[in-house]
Amino acid sequence: YEEFKHVFQHFATPKEGPMTRREESDESDDGEQRRRPDGLEGADKRKQQKLLKVAQLKALVKRPDLVEVWDVTAPDPLLLVQLKSYKNSVPVPRHWCQKRKFLQNKRGILKPPFKLPENIENTGISRLRDPFNDKEAGRLVRQKLKERMNPKLGKIDIDYEVLHDAFFKYNKKPKMSQHGDIYFEGREDEVKTRTYKPGRISEDLRVALGISEFAPPPWLTNMQRYGAPPSYPYLKIPG
Repeated sequence: YEEFKHVFQHFATPKEGPMTRREESDESDDGEQRRRPDGLEGADKRKQQKLLKVAQLKALVKRPDLVEVWDVTAPDPLLLVQLKSYKNSVPVPRHWCQKRKFLQNKRGILKPPFKLPENIENTGISRLRDPFNDKEAGRLVRQKLKERMNPKLGKIDIDYEVLHDAFFKYNKKPKMSQHGDIYFEGREDEVKTRTYKPGRISEDLRVALGISEFAPPPWLTNMQRYGAPPSYPYLKIPG
């Protein structure tokens, strides 16, 4: 043993001595992480524990279909869902929680030029104010700038009766949005399906399918065999 004593000393466990400041700080940090495994402060953790779960909130309200994931973080989730369930209530626009700015994907898309309404276009005022007509082409730039600084009144030769009829007789009411109808990105690209009704085949669809006016649709056999679609259980299909 005496011969190999110096070899055994390399494998012996070191004796516990006074800890350095660095070791004490590392041990205290490990203890705090063990006490807080999720890395949250004590107050934040208690606040999260008080929040309702989404399933619990859906069980407490009358309209669980209106409950969203972030509703549980409200100061009073029950009152929030109750306000959302009222008739004619307008929801918050869906882009409030998006990280990108509103209409950011519209950047770089050219806007179509403004088009006059049909009743004003019929008066012929667009042809008179066209900057590329023959009269304007023969004038110099100096003359155009002079007329722009000191315009002459009464140059537009349009019958006032035609203008009166355009604004008061043939004027159409513009299409207005309904209550609670909010604009969202990509709304103008959506297909408008109000003109279509289930069970009625349009003329374009008949031409595309290659069937005559009184011929049954090709899916009629499967509907008779399996039943109507789940969305329209009482749909009456001719044939």
